[in-house]
Amino acid sequence: MTLRRSQVTGTTTDQRLLDTRGPSDWVHTDPWRVLRIQAEFVEGFGALAGLGPAVSIFGSARTKPGSEEYAAAQEVAAELARSGYAVITGGGPGIMEAANRGACEAGGVSVGLGIELPFEQGMNDWVDIGVDFRYFFARKTMFVKYAQAFVVFPGGFGTFDELFEALTLVQTGKVTSFPVVLMGSAYWGGLVAWLRETVVAEGKISPKDLDRFHVTDDVAEAVRLVDAGFRGHNGATAEWYPPVEV
Repeated sequence: MTLRRSQVTGTTTDQRLLDTRGPSDWVHTDPWRVLRIQAEFVEGFGALAGLGPAVSIFGSARTKPGSEEYAAAQEVAAELARSGYAVITGGGPGIMEAANRGACEAGGVSVGLGIELPFEQGMNDWVDIGVDFRYFFARKTMFVKYAQAFVVFPGGFGTFDELFEALTLVQTGKVTSFPVVLMGSAYWGGLVAWLRETVVAEGKISPKDLDRFHVTDDVAEAVRLVDAGFRGHNGATAEWYPPVEV
């Protein structure tokens, strides 16, 4: 980078690095953030590179223990774990806790990818491998890179964001043979109807785009859809992989 005229500073980079006097807000400047972002990717890649087949499970942090949705998420995660998949969640409460708990109690690998938020959330107690992120986009990369499928339970804006990002990646060919399973036909039915009757009808997406996800209330069907997608991409089943040592 070349600086001339009024852009020339009165100090050198080495001087600013070695001089401990002065304000500490330099750690929040954009060039320094690049290194913090890089560190998050390095940490995430290092923690998850040996994970093996995995499924990312999304859903509301507000889902209460003891509810039907909590129990369903716990059951889906347990069945996925028994089928040889690690389970990845956002590491928080609600559906995330239920899925981590189901995987953990079934003897599988339970992963939590936390995010820094303006309100306290923390990593739930059922996470075996936990990584905390400052940046949503770094965290999202980990959800997609290390998963063979998404299972999406009822949720709010965060869940919608994760769902539509997954569908966009599938639609644009950024990921292949990537099942997206929506659990809860009553909850998702209105969204699916709107996509069909408005979005497809107005030509904003193609009719075949509705085939990029599946809606079900059945745990066994959800696991079957994940397995079918995994076999289609890898020519194997998850059970053929040895357990991951952490």
